[in-house]
Amino acid sequence: SGTRAAAAGGFTTILCMANTNPVNDTAAVTDYIIKKAGECGIVNVLPVGAVTRGLKGENLSDIGDMAKAGVIAISDDGKPIMNGALMRHAMEYASSFNLSVISHAEDLNLKGRGVMHEGNVSTELGLRGIPSVVEESMIARDILLAGMTGAHLHIAHLSTAGGVEMVREAKKLHIKVTCEVTPHHLTLTDSAVYGYSSNTKVNPPLRTENDRKELISALAEGTIDAIATDHAPHNIIEKELGFEDSSFGIIGLETALPLALKLVHDNKITLQRMVDVFTSRSCGVFNIKRGSLKVGNVADIVIFNEKLPVVIDSSKFKSKSRNTPFEGWRLLGKVLYTIVSGKIVYES
Repeated sequence: SGTRAAAAGGFTTILCMANTNPVNDTAAVTDYIIKKAGECGIVNVLPVGAVTRGLKGENLSDIGDMAKAGVIAISDDGKPIMNGALMRHAMEYASSFNLSVISHAEDLNLKGRGVMHEGNVSTELGLRGIPSVVEESMIARDILLAGMTGAHLHIAHLSTAGGVEMVREAKKLHIKVTCEVTPHHLTLTDSAVYGYSSNTKVNPPLRTENDRKELISALAEGTIDAIATDHAPHNIIEKELGFEDSSFGIIGLETALPLALKLVHDNKITLQRMVDVFTSRSCGVFNIKRGSLKVGNVADIVIFNEKLPVVIDSSKFKSKSRNTPFEGWRLLGKVLYTIVSGKIVYES
């Protein structure tokens, strides 16, 4: 259902993170993922290998073997590498194989049992908070390690104004760092948590209006390189345990385009910029030879109407999961055709 959801959302290529079953921490699992993705034949699926065995944060995976098998990057996905020395070694190995290291920047010790952004709203709601420093302290560490090792660091789902500023300064120093932002961090703030809907529980959490504005500015100016969905399907049971006990994460593949287009319609970013961060710019981050319309290139094409009204209705999603905070939103922008390698894989 994931690849069908991707096609319906207008994605021709997606990354498969390492939190698979079994974990993608060996060349054999990488081979299996590539084979299964090829058999599905819907969208391109590119595997990301685990930094550590079993995503446990203790011992490095077989990075070299996975690189030869075809991973395009390494990451422990939603788990941070708490051991700084281990992260350094991971970057050194990754650099030698020309692999990017994707960082989920989160200090678990500082996070504690937090469930939403720490601020006025968390205090009002009586929910344990996750301060911005949880993310920013790890961004700072990993940027310094990237500068030391020469590795390419990609920071996943950037959510704070402080993180934006650190990335901006690192780029000025020519440190190999790129970053991404999610549609939900561009459109929602911690005020969305009023009502205690577990569909607003994400990691990193929804931040303040100031953070959201800084993320939009960074996207418009080029500091942020890509929009990524951080697609995290969960079943109803996992999301009906109450806010504090429910799982983090929402689905995003089928809502990303109209949410991004909202920024265009609101004159926050240009249409060209929006297209770039979904295509050529994001592909460039990982040296993926796709994402541009040129003679001789692979015919991966999405045709959409940016002015066609849509109503977010999760019952019509191709994804099996329904965990979205955007249910009922009225937006503009609809995918008409998704074409992969010259073949129509989705038609609305």
